[in-house]
Amino acid sequence: MIVVDTGPLVALFDRRDADHADCRTRLKAQRAALVSTLPVLTEAFHMLRPASHDSQQLRLFIGGGGIAVHTPDEAETQRAFELMETYADHPMDFADASVIAAAETLQTRKVFTLDRNDFQTYRIKRGHRHLAVEIV
Repeated sequence: MIVVDTGPLVALFDRRDADHADCRTRLKAQRAALVSTLPVLTEAFHMLRPASHDSQQLRLFIGGGGIAVHTPDEAETQRAFELMETYADHPMDFADASVIAAAETLQTRKVFTLDRNDFQTYRIKRGHRHLAVEIV
């Protein structure tokens, strides 16, 4: 399973995005199921402009099962808030925190992101260990 961040979603559906071709290539190379979070989708729809063709294509992709939408429980939401405090010296927004919290819950380390600098810093808690994110 791969948790998808905002950047690739915007790039995949906005053909003018500089990372469009790269994200399409990276996505085609994957066979694992895709999942994203509500905060990530909120950011993506905002960046794509809700009434745009690009936004409509993202809605169709979700509706067609191209990507699952992960809904956190209260504990996972609190974990996202905890992560934001943990990474206060390297500011983590709620969307990024939701990606890491979802990865922990779904027991994956794979994240499809364009934010290499941030996600190379973040760690996924697995028991007592903190593991590096595997950037797709």
